[in-house]
Amino acid sequence: MTLTIALVAGLLIGLSLGALGGGGSVLAVPVLVYALGQSAAQATTGSLVVVGVTSVVGAFTAYRAGNVLLGRGIAFGVVAIGGAAVGAKASSLVPEPVLLAAFAALLLVVAGVMTARQLRSRRSGQSPRRHALVDDPIITFSPTFACQCPRALKVLVTATAVGLLTGFLGVGGGFLVVPALVLALGLPMEFAAGTSLVVITITSAAALAVRAGTGTHPDWGLVALLTGAAVVGGYLGARLAARADTSRLQTAFTVLLVLVAGYTAWQAIPALT
Repeated sequence: MTLTIALVAGLLIGLSLGALGGGGSVLAVPVLVYALGQSAAQATTGSLVVVGVTSVVGAFTAYRAGNVLLGRGIAFGVVAIGGAAVGAKASSLVPEPVLLAAFAALLLVVAGVMTARQLRSRRSGQSPRRHALVDDPIITFSPTFACQCPRALKVLVTATAVGLLTGFLGVGGGFLVVPALVLALGLPMEFAAGTSLVVITITSAAALAVRAGTGTHPDWGLVALLTGAAVVGGYLGARLAARADTSRLQTAFTVLLVLVAGYTAWQAIPALT
């Protein structure tokens, strides 16, 4: 039964990531806690593996399609490493009910963001795009030093926030990374989605490295099974997105996020009082 749950949940997580471009990884923690019997600390650590591996696969696929600005993604991800390390360390110091309550709030935020994105898409009839000078550098050293300091500060703040989220709750934070890349680096949407996977890969690896020294070890067999199923689901989701209208899938997934958030809050909040 446990193996079946891990396979089905992994496929659902990957399907969302592949078809909708994000959101699925946030289900990994509640699945590991409530369906697979892991503690919150174990679940957020195991989730980083699921997020990291699926992001690597997705980034490679997006890169082959020409939708990744590798240099920008690496630069943003490196800046985010500090936040990821701090978030991972802080996560081990927070009581489990607090961690799960924070996660329930995050699920509602993700559901809200996905709903808003879907409504904007319906109004405009297409995905919003931002036209910007992709090659316009923030800092240059030749022939003379120049710095667009307001943009540099925006990158520092947003990248640190993304890293904190990944390290603390064990999620990729694609719903935050994509708009951050659009606003801070001025990337068009067609590049931001693919480039965000590079950022998530780096921050997940950094957070996992920090957690490796805390002595928190999930059931790696279950994590591997969940990850493998998510990779397969991601491939199937990408094929689905290329052939079908995913608006109904997104609506159903948003409802699922709200339900999981309610259940997580129902379990966590009484322990806080």
